[in-house]
This record gives sequence, C-alpha cells and structure tokens, in this order.
Amino acid sequence: MATRAAASEVWVVTDSHHPVLGQADRHLILDAAAVLEAELADNLPTDPERASAIVQQRLKLGGTDLQRRIGTAYQGIADAWSLGVTKIPAIVVDRRYVVYGETDVARAVARIDQYRRTQP
Repeated sequence: MATRAAASEVWVVTDSHHPVLGQADRHLILDAAAVLEAELADNLPTDPERASAIVQQRLKLGGTDLQRRIGTAYQGIADAWSLGVTKIPAIVVDRRYVVYGETDVARAVARIDQYRRTQP
C-alpha cells in the first residue's frame, strides 16, 4: 500500500465501541483495562474479604498472560495520554500527526501524507 509506506509508524487509538479498519503498528484500545477489571469483578460476593480472595485467585489463575494483558492495557492508556490524544478514534502517524474521527487507516495516512507534501 503506497500510503502506508510513507509513514514510518502508525498507531490507532480507539476503544471497543469505535472499530478502526486497516493495519497499524500499534492498536491502543483505551477501554481494555476496564474490560479486564469487569472480568475480574464479575459475580463477586458483597463480603469484601471473600471478594478480595476471589479476585486474588482469579489473578493467580490468569498467570503471566493476564499480567501481560493488564500491563498492555494500562500502557496503552499512558501512551495515548503521552501523545496528547484528546478524542477517539485517532490515527497517529510518526507520533507527530493525528487524524481524529477517521475509521480507515489508509485514508488517514493519505490525508497526513497530503498535508506533509504541502508543508515545507
């Protein structure tokens, strides 16, 4: 794809309610942490001690895969914040250019490439 070749790095920042089509180097799904937290909290008893024990057990059973998923989810939030993303969906090119509201990576990259060609 010619438009993709002009961008050295493409990130998609979105959530599970705003799907974005196309290939990107990174997909930051901002509600992934909330989804994981909801899974861990699903059907917990009202007793705080029992609930805590169940969550600890779920974390242990999830092992390193769950730890990785949690780390990736929160890292995505931190990365989006550090890029200054203010709306979703957002397609970020080279950590410098952003197109908000576009759901097609190729179209966003083409718009950024067009802008870059007109700027000295």
